[in-house]
Amino acid sequence: MSASHSTSDALWADSILSLAPRLRAGELSPVTLTQLMLDRIAAYDDRLHAYITVSRETALAEASQAEKDIANGKWRGPLHGVPIAAKDVFYTEAIRTGLGSSIYSDWTPPYESTATARLADAGAIMLGKLTCTEGVYAEHHPTITEPLNPFGAAHWTGNSSSGSGVALTAGLAYASLGTDTGGSIRLPSSCCGIVGIKPTWGRVSRHGVFPLAESLDHVGPMARTAADAALLLGVIAGPDAADPTTAAVAVPDYLAQIDAGIAGLRVGVDLRLIRAKATTEVVASIEAVMAVVASLGAEIIDVVFPETDAILRGWAVQCAVEAALAHRDTYPAMNSGYGPRLSALLDRGRDYSGLDLAEALTSRRRFTGEMAHLFEKIDLLVVPGLPVGGPTLEFMGSLGEDPAAILAIGPFTAPFDVCGYPTIILPCEKSTQGIPIGFQFVARPFAEDLLCRAGHAYQAVTDWHRRRPDLMDFT
Repeated sequence: MSASHSTSDALWADSILSLAPRLRAGELSPVTLTQLMLDRIAAYDDRLHAYITVSRETALAEASQAEKDIANGKWRGPLHGVPIAAKDVFYTEAIRTGLGSSIYSDWTPPYESTATARLADAGAIMLGKLTCTEGVYAEHHPTITEPLNPFGAAHWTGNSSSGSGVALTAGLAYASLGTDTGGSIRLPSSCCGIVGIKPTWGRVSRHGVFPLAESLDHVGPMARTAADAALLLGVIAGPDAADPTTAAVAVPDYLAQIDAGIAGLRVGVDLRLIRAKATTEVVASIEAVMAVVASLGAEIIDVVFPETDAILRGWAVQCAVEAALAHRDTYPAMNSGYGPRLSALLDRGRDYSGLDLAEALTSRRRFTGEMAHLFEKIDLLVVPGLPVGGPTLEFMGSLGEDPAAILAIGPFTAPFDVCGYPTIILPCEKSTQGIPIGFQFVARPFAEDLLCRAGHAYQAVTDWHRRRPDLMDFT
């Protein structure tokens, strides 16, 4: 099961929680840490293309201020002085926000997103903005260079938070913010061997985050360990008056019980479904995960997951209709600035009927009810991240036209955007070609603390999360 890399103990590969005590004690300088990230970006990102904008001077200024504040006893917490980055759909007043688009390529928002503002208040250093697909859908705009998977350039990075996955696994940032409408946090996390949390819908504010489909969009953290992701989630979660869809639910300390383990928890798995929809390689990875889960003292329960075909078709309808709404001020009026795949989505959204949407909403309510009944029997559910381990770009190009193409890759991710249930994705294997494979724990609404516990327990006895790519091919 071991997959550690010889460079895993280097400073750039450390976890945030291991760096924090050294930063607080003055043993490690925020400026040194930020310069390290900037140097690595300069060395590798001309090939990897994880960043669309690097805010070098702003980041160094923030790091210098953090160093002074910490030295003066004004420590803000474990993120203080830690260099991170954000997907290029989070509004940032000091850094342009391009939305993966040619139309907004030089746009600087007039206000800050709630999530990035909360990270700044916690003392995090913003290195810049990470490349994403156009309109956070499925394909990069033709004017934007697609990031490369550092585990293998012929393989998919996962979309739409593509730059986030690449930057974290390559050591070009310690954490990132991503968004997830059908799997956009979890797909790149799986392909790049990192950790992502798609929280419960309403747990994290979407204020200042450009939407793909508002009722399906989730904001969440991406990091290299479950504990680091838990730390970030605790900072960005919680009610926000600027986003009335956020839930008025108390945010626990996600780190308080993270070492409690999963002994005695009921963990469900539907191996019949997984075998029907995933490759034998992915099935084997889930069987290995369940063996670890059982060794940690959890009770394994065979479950029958609700039928997903209708819910996936409904997801495609809702995503298209809500995306058309989000772009109505610029599409079709500025359609020449749009790439072909996003244009096709918006056209479908404008063409669907009220009956199509009503059918999708009906299946959504039914599925959400079925999920609630399923979780009466279990505390956690285990599913893969992707049906294919480390898909190649050639494979992705063979999937045909949307919506069939995008649904072919998201049967284990999109359903949880539809019902809004929280999941955490963790690396658990590698494909025969060396590309990471991920799996998900799923929990009932607002039980992210349980997800963080389970993820941390898994990573305490495995080391897939320590596996890093060899970047010599990317210099």
